[in-house]
Formats: sequence, structure tokens, C-alpha cells
Amino acid sequence: EQLVESGGGLVQPGGSLRLSCEASGFSLDYYAVGWFRQIPGKEREGVACISTRGDPYYVDSVKGRFTISRDDAKNTAYLQIDSLKPEDTAVYYCATDRETFCSGSYYYWGQGTQVTVSS
Repeated sequence: EQLVESGGGLVQPGGSLRLSCEASGFSLDYYAVGWFRQIPGKEREGVACISTRGDPYYVDSVKGRFTISRDDAKNTAYLQIDSLKPEDTAVYYCATDRETFCSGSYYYWGQGTQVTVSS
């Protein structure tokens, strides 16, 4: 049972990335899914969450640029990041909530994918 993130990389400011979070060994459709990021030396920050019904939630600082989605048929959740800024540079993690809604109590965590925004 694990979550695996992918899709990170080096991108220029203003570019876009789509991060993926694929679950294996369990069905993602029973859980809300959250995306987090962590900058070295700083605490991990939650940026978005999506319920099993598909209701999205975003932290104010990323609204309008980040889009969370899920495809339960593929057992995968996604985070689309547009208009990337250097301050978006971080390791991005996904995690499953213990509930079908975004309760803030996370259970399974992925290993993270690095996003670097630089010219």
C-alpha cells in the first residue's frame, strides 16, 4: 500500500506542471486526497485537498493557479500548477485523508516529487 508522486521537474517561471499521485495496493476512491509542499527549512504546508465527491479546497495563496483533480478509475489524483513562480519551488507530497472529506487527518503519504522553478 503506497502512494507514488510523479511529474515534478525543473520549469521556467510562468510554466506549468501536472503532478500525479498514484495509489497502489488500495483504492483511492474511499479517501479524500491532499497535496502538500515543503521548502527546505520550513514546515510542510497543505495546498489543496479534494473529497471523494470531487469537491476541491485550496489554501488562499494558490487559488487561481493550482487545480486539484482525481480519476478514481486510474486510482490517481493530480495537481495542476500554472503560472509557476520561483517561490513554488518545493518538494510536493500527496496524502490520503482518513475520511471521504477533507478532515485534515492524513494517513498514507507519498515520498514526494521535487518541483524547481528557475530560469
